[in-house]
Amino acid sequence: MNKRVRARFLIILGVTVLSIALFAGFPPTIAKMKQEVQLGLDLRGGTHLVLQVVTDDAIRAETDQAIESLRQQLQRDNIIFRQLTRTQNNTFQAVGVDPAKDSDFRRILNERFTEWDLISTAGEVPNTYTIRLKPAQEQAYRDQSVDQAINTIRNRIDAMGVGETVIQKHGGPGENEILVQLPGVDDPARVKNIMQSTALLELKLVDSGPFPSAAAAAQNYGGIVPANLEVLPSVERGVPSGGEGSFYVVQRVASISGRDLKGAYPSRDENGRPAVSFNLNADGAQRFGRVTEENIGKMLAIVLDGRIQSAPRINGRITDSGIITGGATGFAPQAAQDLSLVLRSGALPASIKYLDEEVVGPTLGADSIRAGLTAAIVALVSVVVFMLFYYRLAGVNATIAMILNLVILFGALAYFGAALTLPGIAGVILTIGVGIDSNVLIFERIREELRAGKTAVSAVVTSFSRVFITLVDTHLAALISAVFLFLFGTGPVKGFAVTLVIGLISNMFTAVFVSRTLFEWVLNRKQRAEIALSI
Repeated sequence: MNKRVRARFLIILGVTVLSIALFAGFPPTIAKMKQEVQLGLDLRGGTHLVLQVVTDDAIRAETDQAIESLRQQLQRDNIIFRQLTRTQNNTFQAVGVDPAKDSDFRRILNERFTEWDLISTAGEVPNTYTIRLKPAQEQAYRDQSVDQAINTIRNRIDAMGVGETVIQKHGGPGENEILVQLPGVDDPARVKNIMQSTALLELKLVDSGPFPSAAAAAQNYGGIVPANLEVLPSVERGVPSGGEGSFYVVQRVASISGRDLKGAYPSRDENGRPAVSFNLNADGAQRFGRVTEENIGKMLAIVLDGRIQSAPRINGRITDSGIITGGATGFAPQAAQDLSLVLRSGALPASIKYLDEEVVGPTLGADSIRAGLTAAIVALVSVVVFMLFYYRLAGVNATIAMILNLVILFGALAYFGAALTLPGIAGVILTIGVGIDSNVLIFERIREELRAGKTAVSAVVTSFSRVFITLVDTHLAALISAVFLFLFGTGPVKGFAVTLVIGLISNMFTAVFVSRTLFEWVLNRKQRAEIALSI
């Protein structure tokens, strides 16, 4: 064996050992193989969900926050106004602003509210300003809300201990969709509930209540609730005062929100029922202390996802902690645990809705594995038998190259952490076919060169040189298609694309480098050269 062939064999040996070590360990074991080669949702079983983030919620929240910031700024600068009202998700009006302070009002907007445009000063009431969120900033908030929703959902799923999940953006621009794949989840209903819970905690001062209905609450204000107030339902039928009301009128803007949370954990209320306690960060504690100190004797509503959990009366200054009760009946123990989990993970910036759900049972996944493996083995054996029958000893060359191709493929899948899906198994079978097709091109070219009267050495060298360009062209075309499948496909299609890309790259190595090395090794053994090449 000359030095060139020996060096080639060392490279092949190194690639083989590395690939085996990646997916089966060293020394190789079945247990290590099962650990490293991850199974996709369709093989392992689990839940496939497509969610949509209702980004209008995030825009409304930004508008309300801008209204409150402007209200505080106008009060600090002693600028008189009648009211600030949100008219659309991205638009609000400042009504009845002091005409003498017009220039000061515009200066505040230009300096402190750069994300907003003053689009009109007309209105039924004099000195009315219409202010709208800039389109570019609105889109940025929508994109940000989707990114934040992905992070929040990932934190919640991770806290539940669900591993090997897929949580990523889905669909085209502006669709605001999220793909969630949860392999091996045995309680999808609980996971969905935890993901969907907005977990928006707000502490709001109560203006009046309780009332038996929302209409009765509005009637208390002449039929129209002021813009800075809102009517919220209570989960309690027996309210703290012992009455029968279930609606309160509260301040629209929260004194404390989920952004001020430092921690949350399951606890018990004064009656020993499951509850959730929470702590506030330094800024929230300072603000909470000021609010409670200034409103002793008033009620403070603890609002979760737009429903009042309780409305205790403020008896003194409170700083950094509080408790959320579950109404008259309290929380179920599991519900208290889940609520503390989602509060710790952070509130969703907007509500979400489910567009698609698919559940794959473990039995169906096992059947898919069995069917896929059967198809792959039948394909492999059929190809090997055909190659040995049609190309005789040269078929051994093709078989070795094909097996090494599969070893490299699974090693790469393990290294990149790619999950093997049912379409991925189809990609493996296709890789077998592509590999054999490459060998057929080479072998047929060698046959033509031998018929033309060339020697075995010359036939091999000429054939590999001429076929190489053809192989590069065909593999490159297939590779481009596979890349587009990966970029624009979802779920199972991506699994097929990943397997195909790796298979095409490894096939170029085995069909050209490995196969040629084996031929050169045979040709160095002159006494068997002609026999080996009688293909």
